[in-house]
Order: sequence, then structure tokens, then C-alpha cells
Amino acid sequence: MSIAPSSSPTSPSASAPDVVCVGESMGLVTALGAPLAETDTAALGLAGAEGNVAVGLVAAGRTAAWASRLGDDPIGARIRTELERRGVELWVTTDRDAPTGVMFKDPGVESSSVYYYRRGSAASLMAPGFLGASRLTGVRIVHTTGITPALSASCRAMVDQLSIDARAAGAIVSFDVNDRRALWTKEDAAETLTGLADAADIAFVGRDEAERIWGTVTPAEIRAYLPHCGLLVVKDGDVGATAFTGEDEPVFVPAPRVEVVEPVGAGDAFAAGFLAATLEGAAVAERLAAGHAAAARVLTTHGDMPPLD
Repeated sequence: MSIAPSSSPTSPSASAPDVVCVGESMGLVTALGAPLAETDTAALGLAGAEGNVAVGLVAAGRTAAWASRLGDDPIGARIRTELERRGVELWVTTDRDAPTGVMFKDPGVESSSVYYYRRGSAASLMAPGFLGASRLTGVRIVHTTGITPALSASCRAMVDQLSIDARAAGAIVSFDVNDRRALWTKEDAAETLTGLADAADIAFVGRDEAERIWGTVTPAEIRAYLPHCGLLVVKDGDVGATAFTGEDEPVFVPAPRVEVVEPVGAGDAFAAGFLAATLEGAAVAERLAAGHAAAARVLTTHGDMPPLD
């Protein structure tokens, strides 16, 4: 396999970003005016939870890098261009032999149907050592999601090692459960996501996805299932979000009322808003409110990212 470095993740940067988000971004084809099976028109953009979080952090005034692998193809070039345009620092290697993944979406107000073409993608070939502790020196938060370990066995091992290297570098480990049913079995997801979320310094999980994969119904039950996570945030859609820290009483902040255009990307925006407020030293309730505000901006658009001013 031939690898061409671009902003190679093995060489230290002169000034470390506040946050490094590690995971796959893909080309996104969104049906316009009619479902995918019927439409003659579609929009081409990009999608990927970790890239979305990096964009949201920059929009909130923080510095963020996105670390991954891309194919040497037009979709990969488009992803680079868009993330750079939005102020995200790229820690990326280009693979001449594996493609950039692609995702197709049928948007809807209540939910969106998505179809992945990412098996064997360049990002799925990430492996332990992709980022080392020396590369992460000075980074304050390392963020990834449950999507990444679902891509391949090597990605799963990479995420495990990433947590070790992040802590060795003095960074906080942030993890968003972000279960994607289409990518792996429920049994594999339940075991892997439990370990990663429970070991994280900050973990985000949707109440509905926790019930789906673990059978936990309430925020309190989720906390009991993940007792070791330093700061656990349970999101419950338009109801609100609850944060658990140590032995303190949980903090609940209701979600604001918004006119939802399309829900995809709101969870990533919430994480970005929450992490940005965390970097500012805000109280837990203020972090939750910042997450809600960031999510609201995405809920009112068709895109997965906050609109550019």
C-alpha cells in the first residue's frame, strides 16, 4: 500500500489545537425534493461525526484538528477543502489505494435514512500508532466516537490505544457513543461501547440509543451502567440533557424549543458546544446549555454542520 503524507499525524505541530477529533469523514449525497429512489436532484457535501465536532468547535471560537485518512480522490479533496474552509486543522494521510467513503441520505424531519459505502475505505485502515502521545502533546481534549471502532478491527484497536496515548500526553478523553446499527452487531456494539464510554473522562450518549444497546431506560440507569465515567452526559432529544459527575447530584438542563428541519448532526453539534464550554471552565449547567444552543443551530438547517456566517 502506498501512503502519501499530508500534515502527517506523526510529526509534532508547533502550536497544538485545543481539541483533536479522530474519525472518518465521507462524501455525503443528500436527496433533494424527493426520496433517493425518485429524485433527479441531489446535493453533494460531507458527513462524519468527528469532523462535524471539529467544525462546531471552531465555530465556537476554539482551535480544532481533524485526524483521519482519506482516499486520493475527488471526494477526499472536497472534504479537505471544506474542513479547511471552516478553519479546521487537518492531520490527515492520503491513501492512493483505498477510497474515501460515501454516504447517501434520504432526509426527514423525524429521522433520516442513511446508506453507507465505507467498507474498505481509507479511514477504516487506521490502526494503533496512527497518533502517538508525542503528536498529542499540548492538546487539551482528544475526541472520538463509537463509529470509529465499528469500522474495522484495526480501528477498534486504534481507539483503545488512542485513549492511552491521549492520557500520556495529558489530554482529556472525550467519547460519544454514537451507535450506528448498520455498522456492526448489537452484541459487538454493546460490549465495545460500554468499555469505551465507561473509561472516558467525558462521555455522551443518547437515552434512546442506550436503551437500544444496553436496555437502560432512564438517565439514572445509564449512570449506574457506566459508573466509572468521569462526566457522563445523557441526551434525551427535545426533552433535555442530564450530566453526572462523581458523587454530585445530576444536573438537568431542558432543550430549547426549535422548529426542526432535519435532525442529523445535532448530536455532534451538542458535543462541540459542550466541549467548547468545558475548555472555557464553565459550570456543568452552562456546558449543557451551550450544547443545546449549538444543536439548535444545526436542527434548523438541512446540513450536518452549523451554517457559515
